[in-house]
Amino acid sequence: MTLGVETKRIVCLANSRKLNGRCIAGKEILEDGRIGRWVRPVSTRESEEVSEYERQYEDGSEPRVLDVIDVPLIRARPKNYQQENWLLDPDLYWERVRRVSRKDLAQFIDPEAPLWSNGYSTYNGQNDQIPFSVAESLDNSLRLIRVNRLELFVFQPGKAFDNPKRRVQGRFRYKGSDYRLWVTDSDYERQYLQRPNGVYPIGECYLTVSLAEPYEGNSYKLIAAIIKP
Repeated sequence: MTLGVETKRIVCLANSRKLNGRCIAGKEILEDGRIGRWVRPVSTRESEEVSEYERQYEDGSEPRVLDVIDVPLIRARPKNYQQENWLLDPDLYWERVRRVSRKDLAQFIDPEAPLWSNGYSTYNGQNDQIPFSVAESLDNSLRLIRVNRLELFVFQPGKAFDNPKRRVQGRFRYKGSDYRLWVTDSDYERQYLQRPNGVYPIGECYLTVSLAEPYEGNSYKLIAAIIKP
């Protein structure tokens, strides 16, 4: 082990698209078996995304949601409300320990509460953004929740502006509020972009919701993982 490296064992609860890499995040499993805090391994890049090389297992495969992983980390690297960030060691492999069963996911759910601050929405979204002036007072950026009904919408949000790009949006209700958030779960995004534009009911599921880095004065809520029970 590299001098100064701390290995944390996490259950992977997000492996989502982020620029040219991924955002990986999970909850720590402590030595006594208790569930610890969120951990988000980050790189030294400006946007801190994790490359394929950095997140590999020794056999060349990469983490999947629900993998239990030993991740070599150098030090805590909190940034604004993303207090969960830890700088990864790019020279060491990650190690898959085992898998967590979907039926055991309930123990990882965060306490029920609104998804940070509501009342701010983009043109195509609902309760999907927070002004940075509001978000900078927050101290966390990851939540695992359970929703009774999720629908995925595949459409062209920029069609009126001659932008043909299609995107996947998740729509759900949680704690009395409605949400329309972009999906960055790479597996679901890839799967549903192969389908025609339309509405696709998913039903009851777990969602990892992430508050992304600020962009042009706002922070955006994203669906980083969709996990069917």
